[in-house]
Amino acid sequence: MSDLLTQLNGGNVPVLDLMFLLTLAALLPSIVIMMTSFTRTVIILSFTRNAMGVQQAPPSMVITGISIFLTLYIMSPVISRINEEAYQPYLREEITQEEAVERMVVPLKEFMVRNTYKSTLDNFVRMSNTPEEEQAIDYPLTVVVPSFMTSELKRAFTAGFLIYLPFLLVDIIVSTTLMSMGMVMLPPAMISLPFKLLLFVTVDGWELLFSSIVQSFR
Repeated sequence: MSDLLTQLNGGNVPVLDLMFLLTLAALLPSIVIMMTSFTRTVIILSFTRNAMGVQQAPPSMVITGISIFLTLYIMSPVISRINEEAYQPYLREEITQEEAVERMVVPLKEFMVRNTYKSTLDNFVRMSNTPEEEQAIDYPLTVVVPSFMTSELKRAFTAGFLIYLPFLLVDIIVSTTLMSMGMVMLPPAMISLPFKLLLFVTVDGWELLFSSIVQSFR
């Protein structure tokens, strides 16, 4: 098997390159979830669907697909930097694998630090007994990644709460109206759903939501 790989790749170094790429591909889903804008985006979209009361529209697969492409759009400057500063020099054999990995981490770490609450980062620094640094970019990934994830969850749930408010107001108005008319047996959700959909479409909700998500990242 090793002889076959050697013949296909022309030597030991290309085999190591192949192993490196396979390892990177295996870690890619975790990197996308933990180090990019994907988590906040998919949570906000899920909150929006639940707030409108349409449990299967859009389907979970569609929400995931939208989140992936919004993540690619948001992360495009970071991806471009990684390509220019790490991947292309590595392809030209100007740097080693170790140097390429170090250069790949820098743009991701800068993105995470920009979108991490300072108080959250300081808390994880204290819990890990990590020496304090003058610049947050100097902290290791073991501190930056959980701090970023915690900040993302906080922002996502805050946005979800704000999204719920107008739809909750519609539900309250419909429920109060039905009770005052004595129609207590009629499910309020059946009446409020068309009004919530009308409200969302009238304000061009999807475009407003997508633009707000993109602009919320620094």
